[in-house]
Amino acid sequence: MSALLVLATARDQVASFVSALIYVYTILIIAYIFTSMFFTVGGRIPYSRWSRGLLDFLRDVCEPYLAIFRRFIPPFGPLDLSPMIGIIVLVVVGNLLVSLIRG
Repeated sequence: MSALLVLATARDQVASFVSALIYVYTILIIAYIFTSMFFTVGGRIPYSRWSRGLLDFLRDVCEPYLAIFRRFIPPFGPLDLSPMIGIIVLVVVGNLLVSLIRG
């Protein structure tokens, strides 16, 4: 009986970890959207190391995932819908994955 309890606890911990990972990645995508919008309109200090580092980090983390959706969803003028679709897909697939792990 204790082996089942250990297995159930391990599955719950893995599911909680995956859920937290999806939550953090969603926050990073939202931060990438806002910082790129803010820096595009001139909110960045020229030649600032911290703003360049922040933008580079967020771009390196988020662009590989968002590039998948940019191949299929073209931008409508200045409006890019791929981050929104990417977040929706990430949350839906993530919740499905977490529910499958929990059993």
